[in-house]
Amino acid sequence: MFTLTGPATHQEEIKRSRFLAQAAPVDDETSARAFIERVSAADANHNCWAFRIGQAYRFSDDGEPSGTAGKPMLQAIDGQALDGIVVVVTRWFGGILLGSGGLIRAYGGVAAKCLQLAEKRRIVLRVPLAVTIGFSDLARVRARLQSVEDLLVSSERFVETGAVLTLGVPEGEAERLENLLVDLTSGRAIITQER
Repeated sequence: MFTLTGPATHQEEIKRSRFLAQAAPVDDETSARAFIERVSAADANHNCWAFRIGQAYRFSDDGEPSGTAGKPMLQAIDGQALDGIVVVVTRWFGGILLGSGGLIRAYGGVAAKCLQLAEKRRIVLRVPLAVTIGFSDLARVRARLQSVEDLLVSSERFVETGAVLTLGVPEGEAERLENLLVDLTSGRAIITQER
């Protein structure tokens, strides 16, 4: 799964109609709707949009025939395995009717091209773990953790006997990491799942 690193735009002219796609990463429906409101052009014929945030998704054809704009745009988002994304495609009508198939290709294609051109980053879902280790194991554990891909050390707090590390472990890697820490510390590490 991926998301955008920042806003992206792409513009095309299709049979004299001008299409402008604008996309951005969003955290929730409120920020998606704020982006839609901000970039929608008042002088345009249509401001169609789609967004996906986890399992939540919405789309709008904004006056175009049902299913010809918002849904193809959502399919462009899903087709590129994107999440936390909003796309608005604005159309200024050029006088030539595109028909349902033409609208589907235009809206879906312009949105897809915008998303293809955008810079992306991989989304890593993490499980929080707290690891309590003694001072004698701390340097060895720190060194080994640096080699774990996509691991996030969110905090390190010192206690009387050592340190408590709060880790963000890539989903699906928690058990492997727990086994590694137990082996590294000869069973002395205390590992708990954070809430």
